[in-house]
Amino acid sequence: MAATVRRRFATVDSQVDRFSWLATAVVVAIAAILRFVGLSSPKGKIFDETYYAKDAYGLISRGVEWNYKDNVPSYVVHPPLGKWLIGVGEWAFGYQDADSKVSVPGHLMTTAPEFGWRFSAAVIGTLSVLLLVRIGRRMFRSTVLGCAAGLLLALDGFHLVLSRAALLDIFLLFFVLAAFGALVLDRDARRRRWARALDDGLDPSQPGRAGRPPTGWRTWPWWRLAAGVLIGCACAVKWSALYFVPAFVLLVFIWEVGVRRSAGVRRPWRDTIVDEVPWLALAGVLMVGTYLATWSGWLLTDDGYYRLASSAAYRTDSLSDRPVIGPLINLYEYHRAAYGFHAQLDDAHKYQSWPWQWLLLGRPVAFHYAGDGVCGAPTCASEILLLGTPLLWWSFLPALVALVWLGVARRDWRAGAILLTVAAGLLPWFWFALQSRTMFSFYAAPAVPFLVLAVVYVLGALIAPAGGDVGAVAPLVPGDPSYERRLVGSIAAGAYVLLVALCFAYFYPIFVGRVIPYSDWLSRMWLDGRWI
Repeated sequence: MAATVRRRFATVDSQVDRFSWLATAVVVAIAAILRFVGLSSPKGKIFDETYYAKDAYGLISRGVEWNYKDNVPSYVVHPPLGKWLIGVGEWAFGYQDADSKVSVPGHLMTTAPEFGWRFSAAVIGTLSVLLLVRIGRRMFRSTVLGCAAGLLLALDGFHLVLSRAALLDIFLLFFVLAAFGALVLDRDARRRRWARALDDGLDPSQPGRAGRPPTGWRTWPWWRLAAGVLIGCACAVKWSALYFVPAFVLLVFIWEVGVRRSAGVRRPWRDTIVDEVPWLALAGVLMVGTYLATWSGWLLTDDGYYRLASSAAYRTDSLSDRPVIGPLINLYEYHRAAYGFHAQLDDAHKYQSWPWQWLLLGRPVAFHYAGDGVCGAPTCASEILLLGTPLLWWSFLPALVALVWLGVARRDWRAGAILLTVAAGLLPWFWFALQSRTMFSFYAAPAVPFLVLAVVYVLGALIAPAGGDVGAVAPLVPGDPSYERRLVGSIAAGAYVLLVALCFAYFYPIFVGRVIPYSDWLSRMWLDGRWI
């Protein structure tokens, strides 16, 4: 019986094979090279860098977003954490803005100012590749599949462009992915806890605490609490991270019910609610506390926009004059105004798109374009286009369809987790589309790592033995009943990754703004010129 339970609770082996981190390092090095080489080009602020790079400098110099040109607070509609992180690079490497006549050297070294405000995005983009390798490895129990996930993300033009620009979405992607990774670790830790308790003689049919594993601070769901902090960080970059909160809560409940049901608990749902709701509430408190902490510069000074703007309705009972409650009331008023801005955002924009266009690359966003430069041709062009690597992105929808089928057929928790997180990242925007809200393709950024995991899941199914686990990437042995099928699957999976790499290389010039002949640029504008 104990052996059966151990098999059912099998998780990632605690002894990481010696090649795992070496393979991870190679993938991460590829990602870092692609993201840091030529980071200072093009010169000047591209797309929304004109807002976020300036806001970031205000945060590191005054604690709040500040308009140095007019010497007044800036009105912003996104929380500060992403801009704080951009500001770290400006603090380290220097900042310059011709409009406001600000020019400061870096504390560590002075470089081209563009490097300073793009540095943090490149770091976080590289780290997100690292995260996906390790999350993929843990979920699929395969270094090959984990590295495939990281490599595909590293070779995605959409992710690359966001990693080389001082925008907020790469930070949002990172913290959402990190929170998911923490929950996967929490799942494994909780299952190990139950497995040890059962091996030690626990009878789950006993009522109350007698039928549950022993408790103590060492058995606290530390990774779940860390996920609360991380999703709080994600919300402190953009509020759209809130869409992932119910998805993550649902995952915790499903996984906890599953482990209790496997252990033989009589009432797994009831026990899960009794045991886990307090921990989820604590994680929620940590999430809110983390979010508020990122506003510390605004709360601890009088310089921020709306900082001293309590409404008359609150002033009648003098609450706004109190040291703590007053600033929080003002922060609430600020949030209400910012929400009103987002709710009424319906102005037409050249690069706006609808959610059903995103995975089809129906309308990418041009971050930069210049029709000059030296390229050895009569006319040249330089563009940075927020475009996913086409072969990879056009694989997402087929992979999701296959994932539904494979997940149902195999009753695989990984398929369900990937589908749920993709839904959290994409489906809410369909609702906003019905209200004609102005939207852009980069709103899909937090869903991209999970879409890559969907593709890798399908690749794993091609490589695994018939009916076997997706992560069972064992050596091919002639004579094995699945040998021929697995050989074909392995060749197909390898060819797919190679083709994605070649597709990425072809479009690379328009991901990084390289100056190329105009004819070469035009040849990359597919879909009847809809990418122009």
